[in-house]
Amino acid sequence: MERSLPTGNPFQMTYRILTANGQEKWVLEKGIPVSRPNTTPAIVEGFLTDITNRKEIEEALRVEQERSERLLLNILPASIADQLKRSSRSIAYRFDEVTILFADIVNFTELSGALPPGDLVDLLNEIFSAFDHLAERHRLEKIKTIGDAYMVVGGVPSALPGHTQAIAEMALDMQAAIAQFRRQDQSPFRLRIGIDTGPVVAGVIGLKKFSYDLWGDAVNVASRMESQGQADGIQVTTTVYEQLKTQYVFEKRGAIDVKGKGKMTTYWLRGRKA
Repeated sequence: MERSLPTGNPFQMTYRILTANGQEKWVLEKGIPVSRPNTTPAIVEGFLTDITNRKEIEEALRVEQERSERLLLNILPASIADQLKRSSRSIAYRFDEVTILFADIVNFTELSGALPPGDLVDLLNEIFSAFDHLAERHRLEKIKTIGDAYMVVGGVPSALPGHTQAIAEMALDMQAAIAQFRRQDQSPFRLRIGIDTGPVVAGVIGLKKFSYDLWGDAVNVASRMESQGQADGIQVTTTVYEQLKTQYVFEKRGAIDVKGKGKMTTYWLRGRKA
């Protein structure tokens, strides 16, 4: 208003007022300074409009939008969610090298029949929440859970230097984390973990229930490393071994028949070197 008075330009303001009965109201004020010819403006003509209802609707929409944003980020990586909001085109990228980890809780199916549904879901949620924290710590992207299986990747959707090492650290930390949980007979839970490195295609599929997923030979091989592994074992391919052999302790398993690939030499990741 002070800037408008000397120039005679119109102005607009939005602010809150307190009414005589103590109610807080939002108002919109519009006005213009008026004056006689050759005199400084001394009078302001305009009006105040009660916009409290509009403000309440805007705030409700903002809260709902934030809620929708949080839900979307629980499904998709932040950068992918942002692209999806800006464009309806298909989202797909090729990555020359990423590292994929699959983990499965050993004999969890047997436990699922012995626990009440609520207890089962709560337990699985606690375990996977612990894994989620580890993925965030190592700057990895959780892709999905399938039953009691957990999939995470390094190097997608953003490049991550040392993604293979980050996945190795994740695998070892997952073994430590799962050991903190106990079955009904107080025996610890155990994991089978499989890891492979290679090129993939990543993208969003679905119309109503979006899913960010990966496709490629490395994905299939990592899955086979898990399913054809052993309890408490982290089975990796030769590619992973060659990248990490100077930093971690490995044990050669030898050649195994991998479905869809034939004979492959694999290794057990046993721990970190001193």
